Amino acid sequence: MSFEPKQKIELDPPSNEAISLDYLSKCDGSHEGYPTYVAIKGTVFDVTGNKAYGPGGSYKVFAGKDASRALAQSSLKEEECRPEWQDLSDEYKKVLSDWFTFFSKRYNVKGKVEGATNQ
Repeated sequence: MSFEPKQKIELDPPSNEAISLDYLSKCDGSHEGYPTYVAIKGTVFDVTGNKAYGPGGSYKVFAGKDASRALAQSSLKEEECRPEWQDLSDEYKKVLSDWFTFFSKRYNVKGKVEGATNQ
């Protein structure tokens, strides 16, 4: 997996704002007036504008939630889109770490999931 985007992306400084699970759940691309967010390891990334995370998009299952476990396992199953990942094998943890790096080079960090214990 290549971590560097093809073209340099100017990102905003990361925010440490606490984002509630209720608010995050509305950021799934289907609620008008809300951005589209994906959380990984408790960090919330703004993927608004990337159609893949919107309604009908191939990665819409990740939007509006902490999808750490699903990303670690390269799974598109709704039931795997949850924050718990610590019990996974080192191989999966490496994949998750790679996804975190990939997102951090492409999307603005909007905050942390309130009360997250999976960082």
